[in-house]
Amino acid sequence: MILGRIFNIKSINTRLESETRDEVFEELLEAVIAANPQVDRAEALAAVREREAKMSTGIMRGIAVPHGKTRSVKGVVGAVGISHNGIDYESLDNAPVNLVFLLLTDPNDHEYHLTVLKRLSQVLDSPAFISTILAQTTAQGVYDTICKFESLVSAGQ
Repeated sequence: MILGRIFNIKSINTRLESETRDEVFEELLEAVIAANPQVDRAEALAAVREREAKMSTGIMRGIAVPHGKTRSVKGVVGAVGISHNGIDYESLDNAPVNLVFLLLTDPNDHEYHLTVLKRLSQVLDSPAFISTILAQTTAQGVYDTICKFESLVSAGQ
């Protein structure tokens, strides 16, 4: 279980209030710090913004995976956010984003970072995952959905 270790109940927000990309970075960083108090907020925010400046991390319609590297993290930590109103994310397709997976990685753990991105991509490719996760109203429901679909992906490999 990779994603089940990265995202936990404290780092899941099913009612994002953010309306813009920068607001969602800050809102989800609060969730990351709630679950991982050692994270340096300023350094993490700068890392995510720096990565986003290179190219939008709005990866598919309605979904974004902002990420950055920070020395205050060992391995990979993350947060999940759901916006029912949609976020103006400045995605390549200009569509609003409803589901955001924020990832922070140790700069020296490039391989694990790629492993996490690959697993997240596999779960996002599961036909029912997006609709199932967006229907969740609690952090526990989101977490259980992530774990369920990750198990299905793992079993299929």
